Amino acid sequence: MGAENNMKPISLAVGGDHAGFPLKGPIIEFLRSQGHAVRDCGSYDPAPVDFPDIAQAVCDLVRTGRADRGLLVCGTGVGACIAANKIPGIRASLCHDVYSAHQCVEHDDVNVVCIGAQVIGAKVAEDCLRAFLAAEFSTEEQFRRRVAKLGDLERQAARELTGSS
Repeated sequence: MGAENNMKPISLAVGGDHAGFPLKGPIIEFLRSQGHAVRDCGSYDPAPVDFPDIAQAVCDLVRTGRADRGLLVCGTGVGACIAANKIPGIRASLCHDVYSAHQCVEHDDVNVVCIGAQVIGAKVAEDCLRAFLAAEFSTEEQFRRRVAKLGDLERQAARELTGSS
């Protein structure tokens, strides 16, 4: 890859539920050490919290442009990913390996990465985040076309929910 050495600092929204709490702090420290501006959206202690609430807080910052990208940490990353993908304008991916972490941005323009604190440790998470943050959405037409179709699906679902055409 190599691009990770030229990574420019960006603003990040980071959140995790109680299961993600033990990994969230070290990840935030790592991201800040890399020069990124990090907004911690909770949880702030290991007390049980519902991951959809944390996902909403992180994704609201991303979709409104107050954060460039988001990171969600829960036990497996799965619940956070499901919740994030319910929010219009968010394309979230579960990533526990470096390849998926950069490929999801390059091909699918993912703006929120989800990881499982009970699945990977801090060092693998750091490697994944380096890859995710260094990646850029491809300019190739087929990837742009496919992401545009994702937006079409999202708008179609919204119209069906509201009953408008």
